Amino acid sequence: MKKDIPMKHNNILGTDIAVTDMQETVHYLTDGLANYGGEYICVANVHTAVMAYDDEAYRQIQNHAAMAIPDGKPLSLLCRIRGFREAQRVAGPDLMARLLEESLKTGRSHYFYGSSEQTLQMLEEKLRTRYPGIRIAGMYSPPFRELTEAEDQLATGQIKAADADYIWVGLGAPKQEKWMYRHERMFRGIMIGVGAAFDFHAGTVKRAPRWMQEWCLEWLFRLFQDPRRLFKRYIYTNFRFIWLIIRKKRVDT
Repeated sequence: MKKDIPMKHNNILGTDIAVTDMQETVHYLTDGLANYGGEYICVANVHTAVMAYDDEAYRQIQNHAAMAIPDGKPLSLLCRIRGFREAQRVAGPDLMARLLEESLKTGRSHYFYGSSEQTLQMLEEKLRTRYPGIRIAGMYSPPFRELTEAEDQLATGQIKAADADYIWVGLGAPKQEKWMYRHERMFRGIMIGVGAAFDFHAGTVKRAPRWMQEWCLEWLFRLFQDPRRLFKRYIYTNFRFIWLIIRKKRVDT
């Protein structure tokens, strides 16, 4: 957590999770945007918390961010259990929607990096319909593999030329956090890693009903959508997260 941000944080399995809510986070990323240019925001959840616990380098990337916000409901719930009553979930797709809406008033621009060409096309159509007058500075779908140095220079050159205020990164964890860390201070705008938010806003993937989000069951909804890819991520990681939290509490007491 950067020292210049007057925000509390709660350490969960080694990752400093911001104790915040949607209103406060939006305030930091609108009124205080100029202070965070070139930096990046991580949206943290159970999956990233466990990965960071297991991988010191990834944990450092999370903690080096301007903020690691509680995208996963269990993280904000754990913060409240530990006495931070003001802690609320700040879901990446919801934060994206709020900042898109706010930018209609401020005139700030957006760049979208990640996902497929088809998803980006659908995303642009949906956003221009939902937010008339929105300033989309550019979009880029990188190859689904590690970029060569030449490809990376081309992509970063396009982002720099676009000069957007918000650079939305939808590569999925941990790829998006590693990408933002490597490109810190390269751009004027702030980078925000939002995982599957591109798909949700484009309509290519359906999001869980609100009641499932409130009851920490969004993972189950996504698991049913793509069980082969997500089974290990959700079943193994979720139970391991619970075990690690219980074990740490026993050690601390």
